[in-house]
Amino acid sequence: MTRYIAFLRAINVGGRNRVAMRDLLGVLDALGLEGGRSLLQSGNLVFLAEGRSGVELERLLEEKTAARLSLRTEYMVRSAEEWERIVARNPFREEAERDPGRLLVMFFKDEPGKDAMTALQAAIKGPERAHVDGKQAYVVYPEGQGRSKLTVDLIERRLQTRGTGRNWNTVVKLAEMLRG
Repeated sequence: MTRYIAFLRAINVGGRNRVAMRDLLGVLDALGLEGGRSLLQSGNLVFLAEGRSGVELERLLEEKTAARLSLRTEYMVRSAEEWERIVARNPFREEAERDPGRLLVMFFKDEPGKDAMTALQAAIKGPERAHVDGKQAYVVYPEGQGRSKLTVDLIERRLQTRGTGRNWNTVVKLAEMLRG
């Protein structure tokens, strides 16, 4: 069995797409996925699956969530092995140590194209720094994300893929869940 993390995009944000974590865990159960657990109320699920790729799991979870909960949303799925690489490859270690709430990791449906980093760098007009690595981008918001012009929507447009972000605190907590 392989451990996976699944992220839901844009649920329980600003009162939109409200869904209880127990209902999402019910989706995992309905698909026969084992050991389902959630972290926080923003769509972070950890579970076990066998014989399916992350892309297959994304499709199955999206279909079952729509059918069972009448909720159309996107999932981004990563294996425990991928997760360890995501944590290890963080290019902003000092920032993660000093202020982990201002380091965002965005998880994408598809790997951005080869010109993605150039497009993203051109979009940065403030003190933010970013690095694209595979199907992830690490973004530091030294002055906080709230007033930054480098929004999730802008990042998605520049990289031409959809995604969802989690701060470094959540990334570390999910790594602990995967190991435990």
